[in-house]
Amino acid sequence: MTSRILQICLAAIFLFLGAWCLLAPGMVVRLTFRPELATATEQARFLMGCFGAQAVLCGTIIATARFTPTTFLVFGLVGSVPFFAFNIWFWLIEPVLNTWMLLDLAGNIGILATGLWGWRLSKRELLIPSY
Repeated sequence: MTSRILQICLAAIFLFLGAWCLLAPGMVVRLTFRPELATATEQARFLMGCFGAQAVLCGTIIATARFTPTTFLVFGLVGSVPFFAFNIWFWLIEPVLNTWMLLDLAGNIGILATGLWGWRLSKRELLIPSY
């Protein structure tokens, strides 16, 4: 495993979930919100599509950028920890989302794990250059 492969895996999380929100925003609203809030209005579909477009942009940048160990570490932490708080708040404390939203939680766990693993691998790769 190389840090570059992990970087592509990280990009894939954003590209997959972002594309789903961008291309099928009504489905995402209907599947992830509690039934009484799962109305895929034009406004809800618009906002979900905007969210998806930003995730696709982020995934594209991740796939094409050159990550350093610091980039992996910061992205793994900043790209996941605040979103854990979001997931907990809107799933358990102020229940807006249903259990399908655990897909987002799984994505956030993947972002954290990939960031930490990529940080460790890329530090090692800097010490042992490949020829």
